[in-house]
Amino acid sequence: MPTVSVKRDLLFEALGQTYTDEEFDELCFEFGLELDEITSEKDIISREQGDEKAEGASDVVLYKIDVPANRYDLLCLEGLVRGLQVFKERMEAPRYKRVSPANGGEPQRLVITEETASVRPYAVAAVLRNITFTQERYDSFIELQEKLHQNVCRKRTLVAIGTHDLDTISGPFTYTAKPPADIRFKPLNQSKEYTATELMSLYKADSHLKHYLHIIENEPLYPIIYDSNGIVLSMPPIINGDHTKISLNTKNIFIECTATDHTKAKITLDMVVTMFSEYCEEPFTVEEAEVVYPDGRLCVYPELAYRTETLSGDFINKKVGINESAESIAQLLTRMCLRSEITGEDDQIQVEIPPTRSDVIHACDIMEDAAIAYGFNNIVRSTPRTYTVANQLPLNKLTELLRQDLAAAGFTEALTFALCSQEDIADKLGKNIAETRAVHISNPKTAEFQVARTSLLPGLLKTVAANRKMPLPLKLFEISDVVLKDETKDVGARNNRRLCAVYYNKSPGFEVIHGLLDRVMQLLDVKPGRNQGYHIQAAEDSTFFPGRCAEILSGGKSIGHLGVLHPDVLSRFELTMPCSAIDIDIEPFL
Repeated sequence: MPTVSVKRDLLFEALGQTYTDEEFDELCFEFGLELDEITSEKDIISREQGDEKAEGASDVVLYKIDVPANRYDLLCLEGLVRGLQVFKERMEAPRYKRVSPANGGEPQRLVITEETASVRPYAVAAVLRNITFTQERYDSFIELQEKLHQNVCRKRTLVAIGTHDLDTISGPFTYTAKPPADIRFKPLNQSKEYTATELMSLYKADSHLKHYLHIIENEPLYPIIYDSNGIVLSMPPIINGDHTKISLNTKNIFIECTATDHTKAKITLDMVVTMFSEYCEEPFTVEEAEVVYPDGRLCVYPELAYRTETLSGDFINKKVGINESAESIAQLLTRMCLRSEITGEDDQIQVEIPPTRSDVIHACDIMEDAAIAYGFNNIVRSTPRTYTVANQLPLNKLTELLRQDLAAAGFTEALTFALCSQEDIADKLGKNIAETRAVHISNPKTAEFQVARTSLLPGLLKTVAANRKMPLPLKLFEISDVVLKDETKDVGARNNRRLCAVYYNKSPGFEVIHGLLDRVMQLLDVKPGRNQGYHIQAAEDSTFFPGRCAEILSGGKSIGHLGVLHPDVLSRFELTMPCSAIDIDIEPFL
């Protein structure tokens, strides 16, 4: 959980009320937060670096508050105060509004070139007009960006935020990518210009920025943003330009977020502008900006989208374990910044979800907020009306029994990744990816994790390859789930529990794998036979050597294959000796 540090006195001033530590701790609990620690800057330095280093440090009391990881709207003082004030019904949740430039002017425009496609293809932007900063507001503004970078932005790998003094630059702005040697500018808080290559060397010794260098340092092109005069705004996700740095005197801020994840970029931009638009001349308004994509699409940001969900009071009552009227539940949700009203149809509640609540995805999220507002301590403890005895799922129990006996048979259990590359389950096994029924990851982080595995065999073969220097034979097995597309399921896919084992030695060892099949069937109490029992018959499979593959049938239905792996398959997994394998579905034996 992220921890937000706020100055106690500043927090109480913003709340308009003073609390004792115990009272504020209770308020946090009621709101679904936790007051983790009461400390000061001096105490922190003293504890971490010693009393000598702490001399002269501030004695101002700090509250460290644990915030749920998905509540990005509570990562700064402004959002925290706003949420608590609405919760205590001292104010209504504000309405955030996107506006056009004053006096009919043209919106600021950010043009994305096609060169960015290989590094950070997405960008969004907005403008905060006529903002007023104090030192505390400025510090909070910088701190929020850092919290977002560590949280939703995943240490800048998904999104990088850039904030610039709009009065020092002129649009339209260009977001492009260039070779590092062609990029030259004066970075933030530096006294001279550097090339991008020089900057990467310079920041390797920087305790803060060195953690982000790996994101782009091996790329042939680095992302860069220029204004119409060629002034560099930023080189995301590393550093902003010194020319556009904001200060206490900044009145107009241009905010850009470059990203590898478009959705996260929009969420991040919405969070920054909604939190600090309250300091604009017209509170809670944000000036729009245009973003032009390489294909000519023009998008306007920030979206600041409100959406509605409808659910019944009865649903919330049953799930939470309370008995409240729909009107009362609507009031509870409104206290959580979810404006709610009764639609008049069977106590249906229409809930409006603001742009600050990206954490609300399903009805259960709304139900959770209703429970928080009602108060977990206020829910009456009751005895369940049905008596149940906890028990292991039959499939898991069968899996555990088989694991023990396969280990007793001399095989070593492996636990491999549930995700793998398309090549692992298709090309390397001699199959067509279209025929594998694989579930694809829409935005894989690496080429190693592109699809959910449809077979346990690739993982075991990679494990064998990583242990080739171990004494032979290598006998491995795994009993785990694979994921297969299934249109009959509500999510379009299903898990399938399978058993896979390999035998790697100087000889193929088909008889070892065949013996393992017989032992497994003996444990499952399945007799050899063509009708009610099990048997094997010759089959062709591109993964196996021709004439050395058999299909396993039980009760007349195919449950898997066993045989000697094809030499081409072995070479693709960098194996040099023969290998036999068995792969069967164990779910039919429940």
